[in-house]
Amino acid sequence: MSAHFDDLETRSADARAADLAKRLPEQVARAQQAAGYAELLSGVDAASITDTASLAKLPVLRKSELSRAQAAHPPFGGFTVKPAQGFAHIFQSPGPIYEPGGIEHDWWRMGRFLHAVGIGAGDVVQNCFGYHLTPAGMIFESGARAVGAAVLPAGTGQTELQVTAARDVGATAYAGTPDYLKVILDKADEMSVTLGFTKAAVGGGALFPSLREYYADRGITCLQSYATADLGNIAYESPAMEGMIVDEHVIVEIVTPGTGDPVAPGEVGEVVVTTLNPDYPLIRFATGDLSAVMEGQSPCGRTNMRIKGWMGRADQTTKIKGMFVRPEQVAQLVARHDEVVKARVVASREGEMDVMTVHLEATGGDANAYAASVADVLKLKGKVEVVAPGSLPKDGLVIEDQRSYD
Repeated sequence: MSAHFDDLETRSADARAADLAKRLPEQVARAQQAAGYAELLSGVDAASITDTASLAKLPVLRKSELSRAQAAHPPFGGFTVKPAQGFAHIFQSPGPIYEPGGIEHDWWRMGRFLHAVGIGAGDVVQNCFGYHLTPAGMIFESGARAVGAAVLPAGTGQTELQVTAARDVGATAYAGTPDYLKVILDKADEMSVTLGFTKAAVGGGALFPSLREYYADRGITCLQSYATADLGNIAYESPAMEGMIVDEHVIVEIVTPGTGDPVAPGEVGEVVVTTLNPDYPLIRFATGDLSAVMEGQSPCGRTNMRIKGWMGRADQTTKIKGMFVRPEQVAQLVARHDEVVKARVVASREGEMDVMTVHLEATGGDANAYAASVADVLKLKGKVEVVAPGSLPKDGLVIEDQRSYD
């Protein structure tokens, strides 16, 4: 297998800048043809947007704005250059928010990451990302197809069947959230089954160092990508494991949260991404995630900019068990029960697994009813602890992340 996916990964800064100077104005002009950008990009001279400095003068598009546009003009809010029926897939993520998908060669650009993990022809990828409504399953399947690997479309759940299938088909690589592979391995140990996983491509949650070490001790190389349903792959780890290398077909800026103003090099800020996907030209799309640019170049020989990976949320929205929990959901939970006056969601870890505990300030009520509301509103099951009114901290936090990312 070649060390790199293609020649784009090792090109010079000048070559990358020259390519950007050609492709970026074309993408801005393409976006201007989409109704959703009529106001955002009104009066912009697309031909003048040739680098990140000129790009930074354009307005930021936030997911909340995209969601409102989709509600008014379903399903894509006027931000695609093709009608819904012109795409191979239409996905629905929690919100709800809709994303288009294509089956053209590696539409989400995930092949570059899988190649970095060492996945290719001869591998069987057990794809444990979801295939129903949300796009993660298809995103990784598309990447596997791009590198010539076979796919076992496993999704999540039915762990005994996952173990049996992995053994029977000879799965060599895992794709899914960071902690679900451990669930499969633990079940395999319980069943006295030996599995053949040697590679893991993970995303959708934080890869904690202790978990990566656990996999390494079992002979599994585990690398992570940073991707979203809207944008596809944004950045990825290489075997050097020094930060995350930005994909060759997106532009990443780090800005002061809540603004579009770039921060000083090395400072933590919000990740804003411009994708060069011609079908879905998202321009300066704010992810809500925090990161920072790393100085220098990766020792693996890839020359593109590196970021430090996911460093939290610009708002309090937090990913737990691969699902986002948002402050507005916590407010909905409180509003459901008259006797609940305040709520605080705490994310923690137990035995390498995410745990969600919901603390409710209430004057009484049925704990089972609260638990049902938590599952319904937050879309996750969690522990519920009822506390006396006035006992939760008065620090403005409704979602507290107690997990360590060191």
